[in-house]
Amino acid sequence: MGLMRRQSLVKFDAPLCETIVETPTPVGREVLVRIERCGLCHSDLHIQDGYADLGGGKRLDTTRGMTLPFTLGHEIAGVVAEVGPDVPKDLIGARKAVFPWIGCGQCRDCLAGDENLCAKQRFLGVSIDGGFASHVLVPDAKYLLDYDPLPVNQAATLMCSGVTAYGALKRLVDRPRQRNLLLIGLGGVGQMGLSFAQAMFKQEISVADLNAAARETALQNGAALAYDPAEPDVVKRILKETEGGFDGVVDFAGNEKSMAFAVSVLARGGKIVVSGLMGGNFSLPMVQWVYKRMTIEGFMVGTLAEGHELMALARAGKIKPTPMREEPMADVQKWIDALRAGKVVGRVILKNE
Repeated sequence: MGLMRRQSLVKFDAPLCETIVETPTPVGREVLVRIERCGLCHSDLHIQDGYADLGGGKRLDTTRGMTLPFTLGHEIAGVVAEVGPDVPKDLIGARKAVFPWIGCGQCRDCLAGDENLCAKQRFLGVSIDGGFASHVLVPDAKYLLDYDPLPVNQAATLMCSGVTAYGALKRLVDRPRQRNLLLIGLGGVGQMGLSFAQAMFKQEISVADLNAAARETALQNGAALAYDPAEPDVVKRILKETEGGFDGVVDFAGNEKSMAFAVSVLARGGKIVVSGLMGGNFSLPMVQWVYKRMTIEGFMVGTLAEGHELMALARAGKIKPTPMREEPMADVQKWIDALRAGKVVGRVILKNE
C-alpha cells in the first residue's frame, strides 16, 4: 500500500512530529480512508498534554494505555482508498465523513447504541490512531457517512464539534419551559452550537464569552445578545433583562468560572448542559441546588444515530456553516499553539496537499 505520513505525538507535553509508516491494509469490515480534511479540536490539546485538569492542583492521567507514537485528530473527511474483504468494493472512491466515537461493539452501552459511553472505546484520534495523517484505518464501514452536497470542511467538523453541540442542545429541546437560551463559550463547538440552536429552537439565542472577537462573530452569525461574563454587574443585568434568568444554558467551556456564571444566570427550574472540557472543579451548595430546582447534565459527543440525524439536517440545508479556516496539515503544531493561546476564532481545518 506504500507509505503513510502522520503528524504524531512522540512525547507527551511536546510538539507533534512527522512519522512515516507502512500504510495499513484493511481486514474484515475495516476501511482505509485517504484523508482530505481533519479539524483541530481543543480535546487534541488535552491528549497532547497527557492529563485533564481536575481542579485543586489535581490531574487525571490520560496517558495510560496509550502507545507512542500516536496520531491525534478525530474530525475526519476523506475518500475511501481500500476496503476489507467483507466490505463491498464499490465503496472505493466514495467521499465520506468519518464518525470517530467507536465503541467495542459488544458491551451493554454499545448494544444500546451508546458507543460514546463505551468503557473499552476505540475513539479515532483518542485511543486509536486518528486523522492528522494521510490515511486512517476505520474499524467498520458503518462509521462512514455520506455528506454530499456539503463542503468537505463542514462535513469533517460535524462528526465532533457538530455532534457534540447538537447532542448537548438536544438535551434541552423537550424541556417544558422554553423562554430563552444561553450558550457559554464561543470556540469551535460553541459557534457551531449557535448555528444549530437557530435551527432547533424558536426563541432568540444569547451567548457569552470573554473574547470580544468571538462575541462579535456570534452576533454577526445570528446571536440576539452577547454578554461579557467579566463585565461588572453583568449577572444582575441579565437577571433583570430576562425576568429571572435563562431556562436553558449550554456551557461549551466547562471550567470553574464558566459554570459559576451559568449557575448565577440560570432561572429557577432551569437546566444546564455542560459540554466543555477546559477542566477544574465544580461545587454547589445543596440548598442552592434544591432551592433553584436546577438540573445539571454532563455531555460529551453524540451517538452514531445522532451523527446521522445531524448530517441529514445539514444536507437538507437547515444549518448555516460556521467560521472556519483551512491550513496545511504539516502546520498542525502551529495551530495547536494558536488554539492554546486563545488566538483562534471558529475552527481550524487541516488539509492534506
